[in-house]
Amino acid sequence: MLKYQAHRLSVAPMMDWTDRHCRFFHRQLTSRARLYTEMVVADAVIHGARDRLLGFDDAEHPVALQLGGSDPGKLAEAARIGEAFGYDEINLNVGCPSDRVQSGTFGACLMRVPVLVADCVAAMKLAVSIPVTVKCRIGVDEQDPEPALDALADGVFAAGADALWVHARKAWLEGLSPKENRDIPPLDYKRVYRLKSRKPNEFIGINGGIQSLEEARQHLDDVDGVMLGRAAYHTPGILAAADAAIYGEEAVAFDFAGLIDTMAGYAARHVEQGGRLGHVTRHMVGLFHGLPGARRYRQILSTDATKPGAGPAVLKEAFAAVGFSGAAAEAA
Repeated sequence: MLKYQAHRLSVAPMMDWTDRHCRFFHRQLTSRARLYTEMVVADAVIHGARDRLLGFDDAEHPVALQLGGSDPGKLAEAARIGEAFGYDEINLNVGCPSDRVQSGTFGACLMRVPVLVADCVAAMKLAVSIPVTVKCRIGVDEQDPEPALDALADGVFAAGADALWVHARKAWLEGLSPKENRDIPPLDYKRVYRLKSRKPNEFIGINGGIQSLEEARQHLDDVDGVMLGRAAYHTPGILAAADAAIYGEEAVAFDFAGLIDTMAGYAARHVEQGGRLGHVTRHMVGLFHGLPGARRYRQILSTDATKPGAGPAVLKEAFAAVGFSGAAAEAA
């Protein structure tokens, strides 16, 4: 029986996107999906402003901390700190293709050194009692994804990893930008399926290009979990149906008016503490994608909410533009 099997749906860690405000917002839409932080470098966790880097709202649980690094000792220390902050999982990034992570010898370039990745996992497992997981690509540059992914998976599971999340694309560290790496390398879902067939007793999750909950459900026929990335961020309203579609909970009409009230209260607290409304509302722009009034809603959040001194009333004004009220909001 898989220790990690309950986590059938997650929202992927995304740099500059899945900050604490984004995660609080997503948690209001789904109580079951696991949420991930942006990648935080181990050195920053150890030496940096921990409250700013690692602080989160208790409402975000279950929430995982994604770490970047390649030094087993530093990762173990950062994992201990993350566990002390209350995170439910520590995830090691072996998939990010940015120049910044390449210069630091971590992220996707670690696909070339699976033994080192295994050492990092083993060190973190010894340091914490919460799950330690890995997120990787199927390979990098000229690697053959068959032996490359198998070697990585064999190593991390032998070291005690609780799960492996696989972005079903190669990362091209030579010749493609990080943005291009999200789209240009072709998706190879079947490669991830083959890994699951080879590792039936280990948790294998899939990520990359999954656009809907229906697609997620189809993948769950072949793997243990699905990570939604840009689809969850750009069209977050799909998460409102996730608990029913993925976890089998009773389908109920979602109270979007209640959501806006909750987010307005959260935004008010953030502004009172010296933050800006736009820090919160930038993650909510795509909430009503495709609905009447959504364009005006987006305009308000993209302009008025970013002005100095803007308060939570702007969020309610934007919501009113969509035309929801009472039962209409609950039927959306």
